[in-house]
Amino acid sequence: MISLLTSAKTTAAVNQKYAKRLEKEHMADIKLTLQNRITSLMVVSTVILISVFTLIQLNNHLSNLTLYNSYQARLSSLLARNSLEETLKSLPAGNVPAGPYLQKTLDSLTEIRIVDKAVIIDNQDTVIAATDNSLIGKPASTKDMVTRYNLAARQDKNKLFELEIDKVNRVLNIFIPLKNPGGVQDDFLLRLTSSIGNIRDALIGVYKPAILTSVLVILANIIIGFMLSKIVIGPIKILNEATKIIASGKLETRVAINTDDELEELADTFNEMAKALIKMKERAENANPLTKLPGNIIIREEVEKRIQRAEKFMVIHADLSNFKAYNDGYGFAKGDEIIKLTSQILKESLEKKGNPQDILGHEGGDDFVLITTLAKSQEVCSYIISEFDKRVREFYNAQDLERGFIIAEARQGGIMKFPIMCISLSGVDNEHREIKSFTEVTNIDVEMKKKVKAQGKSFFACDQRK
Repeated sequence: MISLLTSAKTTAAVNQKYAKRLEKEHMADIKLTLQNRITSLMVVSTVILISVFTLIQLNNHLSNLTLYNSYQARLSSLLARNSLEETLKSLPAGNVPAGPYLQKTLDSLTEIRIVDKAVIIDNQDTVIAATDNSLIGKPASTKDMVTRYNLAARQDKNKLFELEIDKVNRVLNIFIPLKNPGGVQDDFLLRLTSSIGNIRDALIGVYKPAILTSVLVILANIIIGFMLSKIVIGPIKILNEATKIIASGKLETRVAINTDDELEELADTFNEMAKALIKMKERAENANPLTKLPGNIIIREEVEKRIQRAEKFMVIHADLSNFKAYNDGYGFAKGDEIIKLTSQILKESLEKKGNPQDILGHEGGDDFVLITTLAKSQEVCSYIISEFDKRVREFYNAQDLERGFIIAEARQGGIMKFPIMCISLSGVDNEHREIKSFTEVTNIDVEMKKKVKAQGKSFFACDQRK
């Protein structure tokens, strides 16, 4: 039983984990593009804009309806009061009930739309006339009773009416005291009820402007969306496609975007990046696999550029004396370590003693080239000679160091003694003479290299012929 429960729990955990992975993969498949995001943003903005506009228009129209209906209600109350008081004055002599006469007048006022809803109560708080016949003869509402009492007890007998706004039901109640023909004031109370404007009326008044505005905003958004798609999304798609082409290895790809803004600047940067990638590729293809330093092509280009820019420079050729004998005697692996050591010392010399724009290249084997300036050349070469002579001894065994040489086969055949390796540095600059090409540099260096190697030790010499 325990094993079955454990197995069930394990299965449930695996299923849950698998479901979560499927959910993540599904979410990864749902990818919003920039165009979709802009469209969604514009749709949301449109809905918000139309809603806000409609609410503002609705509120304004509702306020206008309230103001208009309030004025209309006041005017209607004056007309109704005058008509009803005239009816009371024209009642027959004797104790004649006023209710039927007032009801007749009230019906007439209702027919000509001066009165909407009305109730008349007597001094016994009984409804004697109303636009709703079902109310006649019934007791008045508590509110009407209290208002009739307050009006009867008021100090200002000249006040024509009392207003009450019912915001919940959106109606205006006007309470008007009616004079009795016998001269007793406030024996009757007229309550007129008028609408001051409701949401339905306001909506009827604003739906046309709202629809017109919605149509205009939607058309404007369609135009803006089309322009954004053409001006922004179009160039981005071009850059995206060009990036994919570049990634496939076609580094000669270029884009032309003429928008005179940041997108054009981005396109220019993209083109510069493509050019830089070509140069990096050339450097990588031309780089020496052992030291990762640029080879002959890059060295030639650097020298030619400086010649074209009329810059002053010093080209220093470095190679190792007795390297082949060491390579034969100690093996190629040890020889490679010597090459790496030389590369490291040359890098250090430029970093510590040279200029930021100096270049180091590896032509192959034990041949290196440095491009620096005449002013820095002496310090750079002094550092190289000092460090090389000190650190190269670590790669010889104690017996060869004690003897000061190794015994190896010479190129011409036979066994010879070869001294401890040294480094030869020969320099060619354009401070003393005009140099027009890289070929001219190499031709001059051939002569200088022979003179330096003849010294039999680590040595630096620069061609100073004019």
